[in-house]
Amino acid sequence: MRDMKAFFLHLAVLAALLAALPLLSAYHVTNVAKIMVLAVYAMGYNIAFGYTGLLSLGHALFFAAGLYAAGMGISQFGLGSAGALVAGPVAGGLIAAAVGLLALRTAGVAFMIVTLMFAQAGYLTVLYFVRYTRGDEGIVLDRAARMLGGVDLSGDTPRYLLAFALFAVALLVNLALVRSPFGRVMIAMRENEARSRMLGYNPYTVKLTALVVSGVYAGAAGAAYAVLFGYVGASLASVQYSILPLLYVLLGGAGTVLGPLLGALLMFYLIDYASSATSAYQFIVGAVLVVLVLFAPKGILGTLRERGLRWLP
Repeated sequence: MRDMKAFFLHLAVLAALLAALPLLSAYHVTNVAKIMVLAVYAMGYNIAFGYTGLLSLGHALFFAAGLYAAGMGISQFGLGSAGALVAGPVAGGLIAAAVGLLALRTAGVAFMIVTLMFAQAGYLTVLYFVRYTRGDEGIVLDRAARMLGGVDLSGDTPRYLLAFALFAVALLVNLALVRSPFGRVMIAMRENEARSRMLGYNPYTVKLTALVVSGVYAGAAGAAYAVLFGYVGASLASVQYSILPLLYVLLGGAGTVLGPLLGALLMFYLIDYASSATSAYQFIVGAVLVVLVLFAPKGILGTLRERGLRWLP
């Protein structure tokens, strides 16, 4: 019964996102498409942090891997949009595996610092090889290169629908993952690693697998961002893009499947409206986060689950 409730809730959210398309203005169609892409990124972060307990500040590296695999694949190697959308998650997963093999030899704060160092090294690499990456100036993808099956992905409706398709697949896979035996092992590893080891599970293997899955999600989001919005730049590889998914997850609810979407939606529009009202918008965003930490430390959905909605995954 609990599984059915969760499944239908997630289907209802997907139906609402699809039904919203004809009701939104062009401005909000673009915004919600971007939110869905960023929510996929945050979902990947949530797999590592919310479900497995890996506090990483290096996810910008995985996002950038997908971003540049898609962007440079299109602009410099003649890769089509379909190939770019496949190259992104592959690049994100491979980079996450390489980082995980080394970083997971540490734990806690040391793991956080090591992942941050890897992400910063990736950012500096992007700036160093400016001849290929165009650094801060970035790569602007031609409209003609952003075609998929004859459909122009620079248009509002196709962009929204592809972002929705990516989000829907990511959401349902995420829901299946956390309900699977491996998902239970991830949660057990987060709650009590020593006891999980006594039960026969290898923490290193479990964490590495979770980090690779997280990297695949981040790479897929990066590739989609490049293809749908036509821009690849060093700013998207900066440490800010390691902090953003953490904020989305904390705001929506760590360890909840829908938390990343809710957090990305609220944070995106909070920044959007606050920045249009005042130049001190970061103060407003910070104040909201402080209130959240004080009154809902487990995030919005995490608090709701704790206070009654026990069936929320």
